[in-house]
Amino acid sequence: MAAKTELGGQRTFDWGVRPALGREDFLVAPCNEAAVARLDRWPDWPGPALVIYGPPGSGKSHLAEVWRRRSGAEIVPAARLSEVGPDGGSALALVIDGLDGPIDERSLLHIYNAVAERGGHLLLTARTPPARWPLALPDLASRLRLAPAAALGLPDDALLGALMLKLFADRQITVAPEVPAYVVPRIERTFEAVAHLVDRLDRAALAEGRAVTVPLVRSVLALGEGGSEAPPRA
Repeated sequence: MAAKTELGGQRTFDWGVRPALGREDFLVAPCNEAAVARLDRWPDWPGPALVIYGPPGSGKSHLAEVWRRRSGAEIVPAARLSEVGPDGGSALALVIDGLDGPIDERSLLHIYNAVAERGGHLLLTARTPPARWPLALPDLASRLRLAPAAALGLPDDALLGALMLKLFADRQITVAPEVPAYVVPRIERTFEAVAHLVDRLDRAALAEGRAVTVPLVRSVLALGEGGSEAPPRA
């Protein structure tokens, strides 16, 4: 059932968003092409594990879903490693998502060894590279720090604009090219900032019964969250 929210004194319905997560939907750009290329080499990886890391909203979950569909992998949140079992649930492919904070290192080591012995593969996602993970088990640290790692970097303006159009398309909203052209120089250059603004614009347009246009963008940015619209970047 849809959740109800209220914006601008009007009641709206949040029907949820189903993002397009196929390989053809992933936007390849210089900031992520190395990671995509490494992922696309599967199953001819040089070792049992590949690490993909990058900031929130950079595409880690999208790429994990692409690989899950290709490999038949299960996706396991890092916080639930102990539930998988020491043999990795007999899986030949696993995605372990969110290896940044404290984790059950012994479970991860057992899973790594079991999957590797079966000739399987692990895709590990995190915000930072393995060298920066606070690992206490030397055997686990040595394995993960030898694993190939590919970064998802900060996007350029062209990618941010394309991402904005894709996120609106996921919501079945068509916007004119001048909308991302106006937005991108005025917001933080991160995927997370774009996703957050698209959500705000979608809700504002629904509440006000308006299309997503530059005037709507201007009004939403001016309301801000603790500040007014930022001047365009030089």
